[in-house]
Amino acid sequence: MNAEDYTPEQMAGQRLMVGFDGTTFNAELKFLIEDLKVGGIILFARNIESPAQVAELCRSVQVCANGCGQPPLFIAVDQEGGLVARLKRPFTEFPGNSAMTGVEDADHFAAVTAAELKSVGINMNMAPVLDVAPLGFGSVMEGRAFGHDPAWVARLGCHVIKGLQAGGIMAVAKHFPGIGRTLLDSHLALPMVDLDPTDIETVDLPPFVAAVEASVSGVMLSHILYRKIDPKWPASLSVRIARDLLRSRMGFGGLVLTDDLDMGAVNRHFGISEIIQRIVLADIDIALICHKSPKIVQAYENLVKVMDADLQAVLAPTSSLRRILMKKKDL
Repeated sequence: MNAEDYTPEQMAGQRLMVGFDGTTFNAELKFLIEDLKVGGIILFARNIESPAQVAELCRSVQVCANGCGQPPLFIAVDQEGGLVARLKRPFTEFPGNSAMTGVEDADHFAAVTAAELKSVGINMNMAPVLDVAPLGFGSVMEGRAFGHDPAWVARLGCHVIKGLQAGGIMAVAKHFPGIGRTLLDSHLALPMVDLDPTDIETVDLPPFVAAVEASVSGVMLSHILYRKIDPKWPASLSVRIARDLLRSRMGFGGLVLTDDLDMGAVNRHFGISEIIQRIVLADIDIALICHKSPKIVQAYENLVKVMDADLQAVLAPTSSLRRILMKKKDL
């Protein structure tokens, strides 16, 4: 199907990536794919038992999507290694980014991880983490970052990106524009950063600039309020950060995703209708909702209204729908 053939309902669904309960294809997944027409799902430990089970789950959801006339689903997982790795043994377990001593480690991680994800039908990895964690700062990302030097983070991160994508797995760099200098966990509350834009450009942005140059498939936005860039909206809802900085200034034409909209940083401060309005305004492609909740249906309904009201913008050559469909052609 071409973008012009999509209904507002299909367009809305393609903008959603959602989590679910269970380890097998079930009524919940059937509803998400057939009724809400979601464009992607994300797997967590609660969905994973064994390689064979994951492979059957991924096969089943793709069969369902195909059977109801939908394009292939993005099937994502957080497989960073170390502290955040949803796939445990018998999948290969790595010590994580902070333990890498050179590009050989990054290449090995990417090659093995890509092969294992592809073997079970997963096509997107929410990795690598490109946050720069300063020494002695107590960063919330200290155990997950490659290190404290932007050039080092950029170098190893790009090796991971290129290795994953060479193996057929879309890489998603996170958490733009960088959360290495935050102490508060955005799962719980809304962290605020008072850094000058020039400081962010010197320390936090270089790994993401390198990722864009390496043709990373996706970039995930953080739920951090960078008050000297946008005093009102966190990056995940910010026109100034997502559209003006990432898209316009840095020239990123791939997929832009929010972090999980269930997290306290946004969930406690903004309603779903307001969130969806901001996502569309900021030229963000995919809203990520990682847990079963009424919020998924509410997000879908709000997106349908937007798609229906502004069909011309939705079908523009640079629109989110077209970016999503271009990525899905490779699947």
